[in-house]
Amino acid sequence: MDPLLEARAISRSFGGVQALDRIDLSVNGGEVLGLIGPNGAGKTTLFNVICGLRPTAGRVLFKGEDITGLPPHQICRRGIARTFQLTRPFAELSVRDNIAAAVLFGRNPRRVTGLDEARRTADLVLSSVKLDRRKEARARELLFSERRRLELARALATSPELLLLDEVMAGLTIGEAQEMVEILGVLKRELSLTLLVIEHVMKVVMTICDRIVVLDHGEKLAEGTPEMVAGHRAVIDAYLGVASA
Repeated sequence: MDPLLEARAISRSFGGVQALDRIDLSVNGGEVLGLIGPNGAGKTTLFNVICGLRPTAGRVLFKGEDITGLPPHQICRRGIARTFQLTRPFAELSVRDNIAAAVLFGRNPRRVTGLDEARRTADLVLSSVKLDRRKEARARELLFSERRRLELARALATSPELLLLDEVMAGLTIGEAQEMVEILGVLKRELSLTLLVIEHVMKVVMTICDRIVVLDHGEKLAEGTPEMVAGHRAVIDAYLGVASA
């Protein structure tokens, strides 16, 4: 079976800085692929390239179609959605209408056209991320952990086949992170989502990921199952911070 997403020999430089150097990455349908590495390794840059930033070299294919450098809204409507580390909802809109907007401008396979119908769809999404009790609140009134779930909900509302999660656990307490893990598990099972996840919390990575790709200074350092990567000496030295014997 062909991968759902392929990044082939992706390079991206910013002036004299080589952020990505010939990165190959594939994501299979239905799996959770973790993308880890130290700060500055190129993880978010790779997300940006997948979502429309034109690489210096290389190609991005989704379901066999070349989507390299397409505008982000076109990539979204093909079935790829993402979250961002910095959440920027429509602050004065209700939580519900933030989601309804994403329903209307996303892939929208049900052909929702009116606001009332979009709001009904938004209610289902909000329930899935446990925000239904806050749907009438303005986005600016949400707690930090609730804003994280709103960011996830907005991405889900576009009806993606592939969901890119950029540090959705960042800043959460242990209890809040565990709740997010549970939400992601339910979403994967019930919606058959494919996930590409950037995460620094290694316990989360080891729990939810089927495979892991490790980047370091823009290069692929390792790839394999969580167990293989956790025992990889170069990963231990570069990322986990344990000195070589």
